[in-house]
Amino acid sequence: MAAGGLAGLLPAQTQLEYALLDADTPQEKENLVYQYLKKMDGRERDLTVPELGGDLQWLNTEGPISLHKDLCGKVVVLDFFTYCCINCLHLLPDLHALERLYSDKDGLIIVGVHSAKFPNEKVLDNIKSAVLRYNIVHPVVNDADATLWHELEVSCWPTLVILGPRGNMLFSLVGEGHREKLFLFTSITLKFYKERGQIKDNNIGIKLYRDSLPPSPLLFPGKVTVDNSGERLVIADTGHHRILVTRKNGQILHTIGGPNSGRRDGRFSEAAFNSPQGIAIKNNIIYVADTENHLIRKIDLELEVVTTVAGIGIQGVDKEGGAKGEEQPISSPWDVAFGNSISGTQEDDVLWIAMAGTHQVWALMLEDGKLPKGSDLKKGVCLRFAGSGNEENRNNAYPHKAGFAQPSGLSLASEEPWNCLFVADSESSTVRTISLKDGAVKHLVGGERDPLNLFAFGDVDGAGINAKLQHPLGVTWDKKRKLLYVADSYNHKIKVVDPKMKNCATLAGTGEASNVIGSSFTQSTFNEPGGLCVEENGRLMYVADTNNHQIKVLDFETKILSMLPILNPEACDVTDNLHVQKDKIRNLPKLPKSAPNVQLPSLTVTPGQTIQFLLKLTLPPDSKLNEEAPNSWFITAEDNTWLLQGQCLSGEIKDISCQTVIPFQLPRSCLSAEAVLAIKVCLYYCSKGSSACMMKGISFSQPLQIASTNQGSLTQVELIHAF
Repeated sequence: MAAGGLAGLLPAQTQLEYALLDADTPQEKENLVYQYLKKMDGRERDLTVPELGGDLQWLNTEGPISLHKDLCGKVVVLDFFTYCCINCLHLLPDLHALERLYSDKDGLIIVGVHSAKFPNEKVLDNIKSAVLRYNIVHPVVNDADATLWHELEVSCWPTLVILGPRGNMLFSLVGEGHREKLFLFTSITLKFYKERGQIKDNNIGIKLYRDSLPPSPLLFPGKVTVDNSGERLVIADTGHHRILVTRKNGQILHTIGGPNSGRRDGRFSEAAFNSPQGIAIKNNIIYVADTENHLIRKIDLELEVVTTVAGIGIQGVDKEGGAKGEEQPISSPWDVAFGNSISGTQEDDVLWIAMAGTHQVWALMLEDGKLPKGSDLKKGVCLRFAGSGNEENRNNAYPHKAGFAQPSGLSLASEEPWNCLFVADSESSTVRTISLKDGAVKHLVGGERDPLNLFAFGDVDGAGINAKLQHPLGVTWDKKRKLLYVADSYNHKIKVVDPKMKNCATLAGTGEASNVIGSSFTQSTFNEPGGLCVEENGRLMYVADTNNHQIKVLDFETKILSMLPILNPEACDVTDNLHVQKDKIRNLPKLPKSAPNVQLPSLTVTPGQTIQFLLKLTLPPDSKLNEEAPNSWFITAEDNTWLLQGQCLSGEIKDISCQTVIPFQLPRSCLSAEAVLAIKVCLYYCSKGSSACMMKGISFSQPLQIASTNQGSLTQVELIHAF
C-alpha cells in the first residue's frame, strides 16, 4: 500500500528539487535524478499505488486496465484532472508532447484519472465529450468517487504522479507549468529501468473513442453571435478549429480555418486556429478568442484576411499586461465583447476579454482611450482590467482587488442604469457584474459569500445568493426586455436573470443532458450549452449546444425551439446573380414524366421568414440508394424567380435513412402576395437482388400566401413520399 500517499514522497523529492535549483548543466540535473531513482528503487518497501477498482469505467481502451498487471513493466504518468479546470487544460499540451516523444513501445503510458469537481463531471458521457473536445488520446478512467484521489491524498487539480514499472511511486508534480521537470523525470526514469531490464515493450490496447464518431457539420461549437442586422451568424466551430459565418437560415457564407488546429494568419483558406471560443462582430470585422493558441485574432470579411492583434502564441503568466497587443503574452482567452472606454470619442473602442487562464478580465484598446480607475491608454495596448489573478469569488469596489474563477462569458449592457459588463464566472458558479463607471465588481446570482468557496453550486431558481448555477459558460444581454440569459452549462439549461430583482429562473431545458426538441422551451433539452446570443430586435436567441454539436434557435414570440441546419456551400448551389441563376436553373436535372406532383396545402408566410422543408423518403423493400449517382433535391419557382435570389437552390441526398433539411428564406421584399415553390427530388436506386437501377423523381408544389402580419420566424413543412 501507499504509506501516507503522496506525503511519503515529499522528504526525498523536496531534497531533489533544491539540488536541481543549484545544478548548472543538463548533465548535472540528469545525474541528480538518476541518483534519486537509485535511492528510491533501493528502498526496503516501495511506495505503491493501490489497484484501480475493476468496476471503474474506462475510455480510449479496449477494456479495463490493471495498474499492476497490464501496466507492469511500464513507466506510468497518472494525470489527476477534472475537465472543467483551466489549469488541467493548460497541462494537456505538455502531455501531448510527451506522448509524441515516447510511446507504449518505449515503455511510457499516460493515464488520465478523472476526479470530478462538479456532479455533472461524474457522468461518463460528459467525460467522453471532454476527451473528444480536448483531443485526449491516452486511457482515461472515471474515478467518479475520487477513490484513488483520496487513497493517495491528492489535494488539487492538476496533479501528476510518475510510477515506476512495479507501480512504485517516484515523483509528483502539483499544478501546471512543470514541463521541464516532467520531461526530465520521465526520460531518466525510462533510462534507469531500461538499464535494469525492467521495461516491457508490449502494446496497450488503445481504442480511441473519437474514431467511432459519425461526421457532423459542427463539432463542439463553443460560442455563437449575431450581427446587428440579425442576418448573419458567427459560429465558433471549436472542435473543427474554425469560424463559420452563416446566413440566419444556416447557409455558410465564409469558412475560416479548420478542420485541423494550427496557428497561421493570412487568407481564409490558409488561416488556422486552435479551439477558438468567443467571437464578436461589428460590420465586417470579427474578433476571436483563439483559446488554445492564447491569441486574439481579427477577421476582416471584406479583405478575407486573418491577423493576430494580441498574444504571442504561447501561454502567458503576466497578470498585469500593458504592452502592445501582439507583444503581450495572454492566457486562454475564452470570450470577447465590444465596449466603450470612458474618454473615447468612438463607439466600441475597447475589446473586453474573459481571460480564463489568469482568472481575470482584460481589455484590448481598439482606439486611444481610458478605462475606469485607469490612466490614458494608446490604441493597441492590452492589459488587465479586473481581477487579481487569484482564483476566487471575491467582489470589491477596486477592480484589481476583486477575484474571479475562470471567467468564460461576457456581455455588455451599456445603457443606464446598468452600464456594466456581465461575467459568467464558471468555477465559482456565479454571474458577476463589473461597473463601467468605476470598475466595481459585484455579485449578481449564484455562489455564496465566502470568496474562497468555489463549491457553492447547484440547480436552484431563486434570487441572488439563493439561486444556484453549475459552471455557467455564457451570458447575453437582451436590450429589449432588459433581461440577462445565462448558459448554465453543467445544468444543461438556459436561465433568465432579472438584474433589477436579482431573480434567476429556468427558461429552457429540463436539466437532463440529451437532445430533445420538445413542444416548449422547458420540455427541450441541451447538453452543456457553452454560449448564446440574442438578436438586436429580441426575437430570436441562438444557443451553442456544445455537446450536441448544434446551434439551437429559440423563438420568443412563437415559443418554438428548433435546430439551425448548417449548409455547406459545396453541397448547396447558391448565387446572388440572377443571370447566373437562370443558367443554373436550366442545368437542373429533368424529372421523369412519371414523377408524381404532390400538391401541398397553402402556407401563409411573411417576408424574411424561414421555411424548413423536412424531406422524408422511403425506397421500395429490398432496394438501396445508388450512392455513386447524383441523388439531389432542387427548388424552382417558374413564374416567381425573384423568390430564388440568394437561395440555396440544390443539394445532394447522401442518406435517406435520416431526413434531409432544406431551408428556404423568403426575401425581405416580396414582389407579389402569392407564389408557388416547387421542391423536386431526383433519386437513383437499385434492387438488392439484381443489377437493375432506376431513376425516380417526385415534385412537391408549395403555394405561398405572403401576408404582412407576423407568423413567426420559422415554419417546418414535412415532405413525405414512398417510392
